[in-house]
Amino acid sequence: MPERDYPDHRRVFALLWRAADDPSPRSGLTVGGIVDAAVELADESGLGGVSMRRIAERLGVGTMSLYTYVSSKAELVPVMLDSMYGELAQIAAPEKGWRARLESLAHGYWDLFHRHPWMLEVPVSRPLPGPNTVDRQEAEFEIVDGIGLDELEMNSVLELVRNHTGSAARHTMEIARDAERSGVSDDQWWYAVEPLFTSYLAGRYLPLTARVGEAIGAPHSDPRREFEFGLARILDGLEDLVVSRSRSG
Repeated sequence: MPERDYPDHRRVFALLWRAADDPSPRSGLTVGGIVDAAVELADESGLGGVSMRRIAERLGVGTMSLYTYVSSKAELVPVMLDSMYGELAQIAAPEKGWRARLESLAHGYWDLFHRHPWMLEVPVSRPLPGPNTVDRQEAEFEIVDGIGLDELEMNSVLELVRNHTGSAARHTMEIARDAERSGVSDDQWWYAVEPLFTSYLAGRYLPLTARVGEAIGAPHSDPRREFEFGLARILDGLEDLVVSRSRSG
């Protein structure tokens, strides 16, 4: 049997694809209003800070009144996620070319994940897509359609760009959380740790580790630069593939 906090896909799809969002004459509640309140809480405290009780408090209603609209947090999260895809920035125009359009796609996700870090906490192995999600997916497939990829490769390229962006965004958020938890910035932490760590390396001949470690561990390293570097390498590889196929075809 599924766990109690596992979403029922039938109810989730009914929420995602609901025909109207008319407010209740008594409470004024709507599914959209509940979703908005849940997103506010998640933005403030992560997914762990979202509960039906806290949503009700935010809306100024009793907790039980929410269950008329949404039966559980587990069934609310996919609706929250779909609403966020409606916020994604517009993809660059087709005349810019597929590479510039994939860059704009990645930057749109980067900005979205930083506005709503909790999105990276949501498992995506069994997606339950709503209207914003499928509309966005169609627009993304258009970027890589007709450039020499088959359908599986089209999907893989988009997954690669999204996953790279999510991983890089997660790294910047971890840095921010560590700074908040420890009370010191990354620079301050490095200045404190580096002398002690160096003392433990005394007597070891590690020229490459020392050289690279000095560069990546030095203060002022930039996670955004790492994101841009990785994205450029992904697109370089895709460009090589596209060009080689066009020549052989």
